[in-house]
Amino acid sequence: MNLLHIKERGLEIEQLGHVPKDILEAIYEQKLFKLFTPKELGGKDLNLMEGMKVFQEMSALDGNFGWLVTIGTGGNAFIPAFNQDICKKIFSPRNAVIAGSGYPTGIAVQVEGGYRLTGQWKYCSGADYATTFTMNCFVECEGIKTDQIISCSVERDHVEILQDWCAMGLKATASHTISVQNAWVPQEATFQLGAIRNNYGSFVHSFPFGTFAEASFLSVCLGITENFLQEISIIIKQKNDDPSRAERIDSLHSLLMQQQQNFNQLEEQFYAILTQYWERHNAGQNLTEEELLQFSQMSKGSAATCIDIANSFIRHLGMEAITETSSINRIWRNLYTAAQHGFLTP
Repeated sequence: MNLLHIKERGLEIEQLGHVPKDILEAIYEQKLFKLFTPKELGGKDLNLMEGMKVFQEMSALDGNFGWLVTIGTGGNAFIPAFNQDICKKIFSPRNAVIAGSGYPTGIAVQVEGGYRLTGQWKYCSGADYATTFTMNCFVECEGIKTDQIISCSVERDHVEILQDWCAMGLKATASHTISVQNAWVPQEATFQLGAIRNNYGSFVHSFPFGTFAEASFLSVCLGITENFLQEISIIIKQKNDDPSRAERIDSLHSLLMQQQQNFNQLEEQFYAILTQYWERHNAGQNLTEEELLQFSQMSKGSAATCIDIANSFIRHLGMEAITETSSINRIWRNLYTAAQHGFLTP
């Protein structure tokens, strides 16, 4: 499949409420859930900057598509944390993809050799087709809930998907709640982010996870904003033949030029800073807590600017802006929803 056709299918994807089978097949074929997976496990083994640009490019085609590629690839961050056999089992299949949650809303009862896991976790994007689920739990030992948090991986067969995702945007991301009841999780299926238990890891996997996540989600917002500005350009061309709207179109065109410049500066700043951090990481230099905080603040501010860019047009677009089946409205809603992620909100 030519991925450029996905841009034309945005409304279809949203109305279906899930990714069509042919698009999911294209993701598997082009290894878009395996951007940071080593080639030994069937992945593309991209570096950080290459991957972020793919996230933006896919999000500029369609917000749902870009979000799912980004979330699916995000699970690659856990690759070094499993022993070699478990890692191969989870990440080698052609259709391998992780969905899950970082919030500790479950209980892992410690028993001999592992844990008994029970709980529910919200907003698990990609739940409809995930092959493995990961989640955080508080450990219960001898009937007492402790402050210890453990990360677990659970096979799809042990997970119930509650089909409750009902946001105003990113409607096709299957970001449902999942439920697990008394599932057996052996010790080797638990993991700790940052631990190294195999030889599959790369520099991407040792990059600070919070910064990796912030950069990933901001890449999605940049891609959706890029798509939004492209759609504004199309709208201007469509309305340009109406003499009665000449003044309005001129105003809209001037606004587009201004906001395109703002977006270009935003995009350039993001990649310049991330490239600097990435090169220092590759050189073995540790990023300071202050630098990580600065990147976090930049990410949140940039996401807010993306929202401001889109909002500056809405009042100029009449009823088209508030019609849910219009492309501009769908892109706008997807951007708002993506920017609402906890890594990007104030």
